[in-house]
Amino acid sequence: MKKYSVASIFMIVAFFFSFAANATSNNSGKENQPKTDQSEIYTPKPGPKPRINGPLVYGCRPGHPFLYRIPCQGERPIRFSVKGLPDGLQLDPSTGIITGTVPAKGEYPLLIQAVNSKGKAKRDFKLVSGDKLALTPPMGWNHWYAHYDRITDKMMREAADVMISSGMADVGYNYVNIDDCWMNAPRNKDPKRVGPLRDDRGNIVPNSYFPDMKGLTDYIHAKGLKAGIYTSPGTLTCGGFAGAYQHEEQDAGQFAEWGFDFLKYDWCSYGKIAGKDKSLEAFQKPYRQMGSILKSLNRDMVFNLCQYGMGEVWKWGGEVGGHCWRTSGDLGFELDRIFDVALKNSEHRQYSKPGEWNDPDYIQIGWIGTA
Repeated sequence: MKKYSVASIFMIVAFFFSFAANATSNNSGKENQPKTDQSEIYTPKPGPKPRINGPLVYGCRPGHPFLYRIPCQGERPIRFSVKGLPDGLQLDPSTGIITGTVPAKGEYPLLIQAVNSKGKAKRDFKLVSGDKLALTPPMGWNHWYAHYDRITDKMMREAADVMISSGMADVGYNYVNIDDCWMNAPRNKDPKRVGPLRDDRGNIVPNSYFPDMKGLTDYIHAKGLKAGIYTSPGTLTCGGFAGAYQHEEQDAGQFAEWGFDFLKYDWCSYGKIAGKDKSLEAFQKPYRQMGSILKSLNRDMVFNLCQYGMGEVWKWGGEVGGHCWRTSGDLGFELDRIFDVALKNSEHRQYSKPGEWNDPDYIQIGWIGTA
């Protein structure tokens, strides 16, 4: 029997790819929420002095749009400054949001400073302009276990609001990700989610709950956060909505045009396309194709391979352009498989490194809105 240290298990469960499954509440599924007289928060409150959090290193690609919100706790208002900021990047000193265009390939050592009426803090930070993204594990929120197929534009904007108001963004959570069911479906119990899968030019069509995808990402970006999206290499997603099969390049270009920064690519119905072919080449094929496409885009997009550990993906996920990949099946809302998944990730920990991470699925925190 293999032995794992408590530290290694905790690191995998609580750090790698730490998606909080529900940071917002809504009317849908309230019957499933626990009945308590009051909520209890066990996390210690941050002190009034500035405390700069987040990674010490950040990867990006030359010439692409840049967006980074300095994660910082402390009593607001806080005044930010950055020494060594290269040409092409600008800092908003009141919000700590850095925007602009990624500079030429190279490493740029920066010094971040934060000051308020209670004190000041400083931290070294290295900007690495090159080929690799996700030099540290992506952290953020995904809608699935909270909203399932009830997801809407409004809920996603609320999630971005709560990411800020809850303080999650101040400790380094910065992705706000849509999962399945934002597209049209050929059939669904909700007629507002049924419609043409593509327009006359072949572009994928969001359902009526997502009337303005560019407006949604602009809203998320205005807070200094990143926006994520989901699709499948198959004809349909796991939820039965439009997939990317034979429209991969067109869809990836559309996601970039809308302004997304992260793509979850879920195997789903691609299994029917692969058929009985269980070769390594068959497992790699759709991910290698999309990985190559994403590298050609004019914006940084973190690539998540959601294919449940098939073909020992941890050994080749980085080679096909992936930044993170599932090593096993879903955690599920039952919360009874979290240690199995954590041990699986710990077993393959030697394959986790800057730009390439094992993904334990979403860590569920808060209410779970069963369908």
